Amino acid sequence: MPRPMGPDERRAFLAAGTRTGILATVRADGRPHAVPIWFVVDGDDLVFNTGAETVKGRNLRRDGRAVITVDDDAPPFSYVAVEGRVEISEELDEVRRWATAIGGRYMGAERAEEFGTRNGVPGELVVRLRPERILAEAGVAD
Repeated sequence: MPRPMGPDERRAFLAAGTRTGILATVRADGRPHAVPIWFVVDGDDLVFNTGAETVKGRNLRRDGRAVITVDDDAPPFSYVAVEGRVEISEELDEVRRWATAIGGRYMGAERAEEFGTRNGVPGELVVRLRPERILAEAGVAD
């Protein structure tokens, strides 16, 4: 029987290891768009980078609604879905800072600066998903 995660357990789950998130946005014609992303946790917010001219970048600039789902694919299975609106910044220092943090999470501290330099450039966005609704369950198969 699944059980709800509390806030601390949810934040720890989202920050653990290198789980990717699946970001879902809405295209201009109403169709959904879902892609895997790298992200970091900042309080209750989820922060990620994307190019301004990517499908997700264009979708988020036009319609700031999004959901990110993260799961544990090993029994007893757990997941967190964070739904809300995004805040977007193109401020280069901020883009570079978050790109470095994200690179460090997924590629290791020794490569963080490399990824910050590569992804913290003009034309990139830093996107902060502010939760409005969170569904977090642990032990789905228990």
